[in-house]
Amino acid sequence: MILQKHSPALLHTLGLTKKFGGLTAVDGVEFKLPEGELRAVVGPNGAGKTTFVNLIVGLLRSDRGQIFFAGNDITSKPPHVRSRIGIGYTFQLTSVFPRLSVFENVRIPVQSRTLRMFEYFGSVSNDRVEAKIKSVLHQVGLEGCTAAQADSLAHGDQRKLELAIAIALEPRLLILDEPTQGMSERDVKETIGLIRMISRNKTILIIEHNMDVVLDLAERITVFDKGRIIAEGTSSEIEQDQNVIDSYLGAEWRGR
Repeated sequence: MILQKHSPALLHTLGLTKKFGGLTAVDGVEFKLPEGELRAVVGPNGAGKTTFVNLIVGLLRSDRGQIFFAGNDITSKPPHVRSRIGIGYTFQLTSVFPRLSVFENVRIPVQSRTLRMFEYFGSVSNDRVEAKIKSVLHQVGLEGCTAAQADSLAHGDQRKLELAIAIALEPRLLILDEPTQGMSERDVKETIGLIRMISRNKTILIIEHNMDVVLDLAERITVFDKGRIIAEGTSSEIEQDQNVIDSYLGAEWRGR
């Protein structure tokens, strides 16, 4: 089913704050992400982007503020509960099961999702599980290497496998942290196409340093600096925002 763009906010934070000693990494952030949108979060190193995402997925607890997902307050919920209710996440550093095959890497989340639906192990059809695994691998272009051990894959294919693992959990919101990091130009282009395809029926939040990728993909861009949102808008609006140029893009950006 293709999502109607754009529904009311799927993700909403109010006054979200996180401190590490005397450093305020996320400072009273109010953020709304409508269902069906492909949003990018950008900003200089140390701007608070990763901390913000870690608060959303539950890897960190906020000091103040609230997080709402699909209208429900999830501020105190642990990561596994957030995953179960529909928040998927791929890490900045590739995170797969290196000694398992490509097929087995995806089997784990598919079985987890299927078991939650059917409640009992005996209710799960192997044919249903295998069909789902094959469908997910086809989506990411890995159907030709199902038997390969994960750590034998090229870096770009390992990133695709990580994306397949996230997709297999069928999240409503998919958060991608630096999805093109370390990729070749060819892999970057393939990943852009893959993300664009996935976004047709999923809400996506990308944290990305490659501005060419951001401008190619994102419908809207949120810019962080010093723990706060300093700008939000379309790619053309962000490119012309003087605060963004001064804090992140640099004066040479105008001459590109």
